[in-house]
Amino acid sequence: MSGEEILPKMLDAVVVGAGFSGLYMLHRLREQGLSVKVVEAGDDVGGTWYWNRYPGARCDIESMQYSYSFSEELQQEWKWPEVFSCQPEILRYINHVADKFDLRKDIQFGTRVTAAIFDETQSCWEMHTSRGDKLVAKFCIMAIGCFSSPRIPQIKGLDRFNGKYYQTSRWPHENICFTGRRVAVIGTGSSGIQLIPVIAEQADHVFVCQRTPNFSIPAHNGPLQPEYEQWWKSNYAEYRRQALETPFAIKVKHETSTSLVAATPEERQAELEKSWQIGGLEFLIYFHDLLFNKESNDIAAEFVRNKIRETVKKSEVADALIPQTYPLGTKRLCVDSNYFQTFNRDNVTLVDLRNGSIDEITPTGIRIKEKIYEVDDIVFATGFDAMTGPLLEIDIRGRSNKSIRDKWAEGPRTYLGLMIADFPNLFIVAGPGSPSVLTNMTVAIEQHVDWITECLKYLSKNHYHTIEPQVEAENNWVLHVNEIANLTLLPLANSWYVGANIVGKPRVFMPYIGGFNLYAKKCQDIVNNDYEGFTCTKALIESYDKIVAENHC
Repeated sequence: MSGEEILPKMLDAVVVGAGFSGLYMLHRLREQGLSVKVVEAGDDVGGTWYWNRYPGARCDIESMQYSYSFSEELQQEWKWPEVFSCQPEILRYINHVADKFDLRKDIQFGTRVTAAIFDETQSCWEMHTSRGDKLVAKFCIMAIGCFSSPRIPQIKGLDRFNGKYYQTSRWPHENICFTGRRVAVIGTGSSGIQLIPVIAEQADHVFVCQRTPNFSIPAHNGPLQPEYEQWWKSNYAEYRRQALETPFAIKVKHETSTSLVAATPEERQAELEKSWQIGGLEFLIYFHDLLFNKESNDIAAEFVRNKIRETVKKSEVADALIPQTYPLGTKRLCVDSNYFQTFNRDNVTLVDLRNGSIDEITPTGIRIKEKIYEVDDIVFATGFDAMTGPLLEIDIRGRSNKSIRDKWAEGPRTYLGLMIADFPNLFIVAGPGSPSVLTNMTVAIEQHVDWITECLKYLSKNHYHTIEPQVEAENNWVLHVNEIANLTLLPLANSWYVGANIVGKPRVFMPYIGGFNLYAKKCQDIVNNDYEGFTCTKALIESYDKIVAENHC
């Protein structure tokens, strides 16, 4: 080399993202004595909980389970104030973790990775950032999350709107007050269902623009009782172990092997009412066959529809809020606090977009056909380009300069949701092809991070330089993911699970629905079989570090 270009020192790993995944990944790799840098687009830690600051933002997994399990001291010292924690409390928890384990010193904030290119000559990854930096590492670990690519619809006239508009996943850090304002909320997925009741308490009027009604179960949220907290903390390890053995990685309060089809009408009503009173996602988990048996699903779905009818006073509004076109749980089941009750307020109007979509945004409001809804503010609760979007926003190139965008043109292809053939030493935390979004995400994250850490230890012990999936193993896994999905009711809905919310996105069921417990066992079996389905290679070239040292001389 001429010496004119000063090469950066090679790191063992660059981790992209400083949410739950990135922080734990950093902690585990530092434990192994590896050199690591985390690159984070936000100005602080938190990932999805840093960006999603909208009113009412809250987790739909109980606080005692939506937390790290790797440190018993952390589990015992932290006190959650509510059963289902709100965004500020979860962000406070993540900041506490970053401080407790001194993680910030290895995180570069306010920086996006724009490109990640595998250098076949040196068997390393070159990463380029929005700041013009170039980072070089043996391993690239994508911990960017499934919901970090927000979907903002392109609606005619938005640039001419005189008021203010907001997107739930890019909410301003300052407090936004809607008192005395007329607000349109576009979207009734999980974010919309959480924020609409809160905004309705402030605003002069709220227009809820709904394209597709959603099933939602009451959270029955409240203060976390000391007895319940102590019950968890008295034997956290055992209860965590029990959660690991379930398909959704959640320890439930009650469960039954009852099929609604087999039960009498009286038994069905009693069991459904019991699960409704428990609330939350347990309603879906309570009965073992709701995602597989259409008849059982129809019974449970009609129960929920009747609850909506009982709650919403105006029958025509209730009818518009009732999902009829897809089975219960085949879109992400929402968990709410007084969502359907909000439509009984005089200052809330439901705008059913099935009767006509938004034609344009005028300077003073929203026009649908001949009618204009005059508003001061617009809130877009329009979701994400989930799972694949965050990765496809980065120019990722593997062997022979092959781009991930080209490889995934007909849908994502991974082995175990962890790695991609022809992209050596590139790992994904909770990627497409893994259980991720169909589980308690913190459990899925810890399982993936632990697997990656053990994999790097294996490579080092055996003096391997690269690891990547074999094409046949990847093909078989993609086939398996789709075969399992097609045994369920889940593909019947036009959900973000299949990319239906993004125009032109291939319709492929992206997460693995086979169950977290079976997936984790499969991952371990592959390790026990000497990383079956992977190819590991030893270095045949001079080390990059040697080249760097010579270049600096």
